[in-house]
Amino acid sequence: MIYNFNLGIGWASSGVEYAQVYRARMFRNIKAEAKFVFTDMFPQENIEHMTKNIGFEDSEVIWLYTFFTDFKTAPVTYTLSELEKTFTNQEYTKKREGKICRYVFNGSNNFYTAYMVNDQDDYVHRVEMVSGGCLIRKDYFTYGRVYSEYYAPLDNAAHLYHRRFFNVDGSIAYEEIIDDDRVMYKFKDKILCSKEEFVGYMVSQLNLTSDDIVIIDRTTDIGQAIMMNCKPAKVGIIVHADHFSEKDTNDDYILWNNYYEYDFNMHKHVDFYVCATQAQSDLMKAQFEKYYGVTPNMYTIPVGSLPELKYPKEGRKPYSLITASRLASEKHVDWICKAVIQARSEVPELSLDIYGVGGEREKLENIIRDNNASGYIHLMGQHDLSEVYQNYEAYIAGSTSEGFGLTLMEAVGGGLPIIGFDVRYGNPTFIRDGENGYLLGLPEEDKDRVEALRKGIVDLFKQDLEKCHEVSYLVAKDFLTSSVQEKWREAVC
Repeated sequence: MIYNFNLGIGWASSGVEYAQVYRARMFRNIKAEAKFVFTDMFPQENIEHMTKNIGFEDSEVIWLYTFFTDFKTAPVTYTLSELEKTFTNQEYTKKREGKICRYVFNGSNNFYTAYMVNDQDDYVHRVEMVSGGCLIRKDYFTYGRVYSEYYAPLDNAAHLYHRRFFNVDGSIAYEEIIDDDRVMYKFKDKILCSKEEFVGYMVSQLNLTSDDIVIIDRTTDIGQAIMMNCKPAKVGIIVHADHFSEKDTNDDYILWNNYYEYDFNMHKHVDFYVCATQAQSDLMKAQFEKYYGVTPNMYTIPVGSLPELKYPKEGRKPYSLITASRLASEKHVDWICKAVIQARSEVPELSLDIYGVGGEREKLENIIRDNNASGYIHLMGQHDLSEVYQNYEAYIAGSTSEGFGLTLMEAVGGGLPIIGFDVRYGNPTFIRDGENGYLLGLPEEDKDRVEALRKGIVDLFKQDLEKCHEVSYLVAKDFLTSSVQEKWREAVC
């Protein structure tokens, strides 16, 4: 069995979670049994909704908090009628508006608020219970009550102090006692005094053997607990981002990215590392030899793959650009918008569609509105892009750091040339400068970066784009699923 460890997942997942989904597909294809373990708490959403949404199968997902119960990862099927059967006070009024249903009972400010999965069905994800105007409990459901949270008033706010996790029959599996940032886990035969101990205990209960593999995608607060309890299983570390700080590194000292420092210092206990690009694998190997005097076992395996190359069915939209990412500050979509606005004076038919969601949306809306650009710059939201890229003429990226770039891979899979900065490691992997786009220098000032993107756009649309498309398709062939899954077979089989 291959156990893949991560922290959280959300509706707007990062590249790490998408990389895991691609890996899950590879493992299915090569008949390698795998589980994906998530260790964060998810009080606002059933984890199954998010894992299913991104592409995991329910049987592949392990949530740390239900591992010690007999609940399986499953969609919410608990109904309002089932909830109502648990009421001891049968005198109440009921009112539903959309996803929220309110039950008001006799007495002074006593009510339940049930939160449904959607507007149409009666499936209940959680219920908040208020007595005397104070929140006292929250119950969370899938096909039964999975866990409850208990609250007490403190400083005019509801203070979470306790959680109980249940088995399907309603018996208590274990409890979590909470005192601000401190937690304790109480089992029938043991007490664990931290989240790290809790994770370590979970790993120890997997009863791993030398035939098992543990792959760690994120190690923050969990890496040590996993590595101390997973032997004799093999350990693999996935490197998802730039792994060191160049400006703080010299001939005598290297400053590792703090997300990977523990993994690298524990190299004697790591069986292999995986980088997404050959350039990063080569650099890491050289750095380990220089600073540690060891040669690590390295695999270069793309974090994604292309099932096939995508060709437009009805031609590409002329002068069209696409970008796709979380709308986060580090993706610098604002630079892209400004560059497109400025490039319109030389490419008057130019348009840009932006796919993704995130915290920068309002900022981008303001840029578009203030520059009267709504007619040619569009915020498209979150979409499945598998049949989208090939309808555009080119892709543009503003990121100044990209460990791989799944959207870059998908873009060349649709034949798109790419405009992006010449930064490690993703852009140089997919861009052949001058042949299928441009690797732009990275100036110091933001305004100069916008200008570099603007010039790249203008220069690209002066090229023979058909030739650019051909080169991108050639680049993409190295990332076809058939090739990537063989790399995984070599690493884990």
